[in-house]
Amino acid sequence: MTTRLTPTAYLDHIRSESARFRAVLADTDPTATVPSAPEWTAADLLWHVAGVVQHFWTFVLETRPAEPTDETYTEREKPADATYEELLAYFDEVNARFIKTLEQIAPEEPAWSWSQDQTAGFTYRRQAHEILIHRLDAELTAGTVTPLDPALAADGVDEILDLFYGGKPTWGSFEGKNQFVRIDATDTDTDTRTWVEIGLFSGTRPDGDRLENEPDIKVAAAGSIPPGTEPDAVVEGTADDLDAWLWRRRDDAGITVTGDDDVYRQFRALTDQEIS
Repeated sequence: MTTRLTPTAYLDHIRSESARFRAVLADTDPTATVPSAPEWTAADLLWHVAGVVQHFWTFVLETRPAEPTDETYTEREKPADATYEELLAYFDEVNARFIKTLEQIAPEEPAWSWSQDQTAGFTYRRQAHEILIHRLDAELTAGTVTPLDPALAADGVDEILDLFYGGKPTWGSFEGKNQFVRIDATDTDTDTRTWVEIGLFSGTRPDGDRLENEPDIKVAAAGSIPPGTEPDAVVEGTADDLDAWLWRRRDDAGITVTGDDDVYRQFRALTDQEIS
């Protein structure tokens, strides 16, 4: 399992990645298409981070631990007549407020999230990865891609597999098939290995809809892999390449796969989903 970063490190990354995101977009044509999200322009990407993401999570933290509802939270719409300079200024305003809010909250404080982690620490980690990937989106738009921080990217590999692809609702259960894929970041230490088990998910949704034996994955908890167990397939690459690949921001040119091809193809089918 990957060793998580400290809350201070996550906050530092939010600061630095936000600054890089802003600097890249400031010099980019507002109408330029975002290659990783072709339905967006550079101006749309800028608004998404400021007016949607960081605006929302600032509200969540300021009103903690209450869950945001339609009655308490109003989504902001991008002003149709806003200039690019005004959008950049709005990003500066929201980003500064978001970072200041995080600085004033201990990560262990209760705060709502859409995951099982109901502390402010969720926002520290999740938003460090959110801005990292959107910084990459900005650089892809500008054609000036720079490396992702290896430690943050390795943690990002674990996060996307555990939280997005491997996260399970409480109304169902996962049954493993004893088929394992190990994802290794080759430019970090041996602790940055993520074990994923392929299996089946079953359960009844709150609306009564029944799911039965749906193909799924789950990240194996630390210490849960029996000694001597070998993975059926191994996926290797730098943390940078692996994180960007899993987020569909990069192809598999930097990825090496060994082992059982069928097991790997099952894994890839379950992790090749679009996430904005």
